[in-house]
Amino acid sequence: MDDYESLIATTDVELLKRAWRNEKATPEILCYESHLVFRIKKQIKLVEENMEEKSNHHDSGDDNDSLLISKIQKCLFNILKTDELLKRLSEEERNYAKTCEKDLNQHLEDIVLSKLPKNYESVPNTVLESQLDTLVLCRSKDYLTIELDDDDKLRLFEMEPDVLHFISYKPIKAHVKNGKIDLL
Repeated sequence: MDDYESLIATTDVELLKRAWRNEKATPEILCYESHLVFRIKKQIKLVEENMEEKSNHHDSGDDNDSLLISKIQKCLFNILKTDELLKRLSEEERNYAKTCEKDLNQHLEDIVLSKLPKNYESVPNTVLESQLDTLVLCRSKDYLTIELDDDDKLRLFEMEPDVLHFISYKPIKAHVKNGKIDLL
């Protein structure tokens, strides 16, 4: 990769696209990229200030918000009981998750638990966890050797750069987080 391609690949827009693709494709919640979001918001604000007509501006964050809201709702109790997952959320997302939990508990109390006998009056602690064995489509940036757990036998799998692979998320999780593998 030459210097120009390297520069283009590290622009905030490309980093945001990569973060969005990875968040969309992974079965778990990834770390909130607060520094990147802050820089992008600052750049957008500068562009808005220089625009004469703001009517052409539209917010593309709604898709990202709805995806994260969906993931938070799906694995709400798992996120709230796991510090590592909770730390990945922004402050706003953490507040949303806690509000969801409170509202859900109140709803269950009002609709279901209040109608049951006294010994059933607590909210069930059923936890939906992220499905890390979900198959994902990915592409490696470098040559990588991945350890696959195949019925309690470790098997090595080699990934070449820019080749598409359909693989379980769990063995590549660390490589996705450190940027060596992109999810598609």
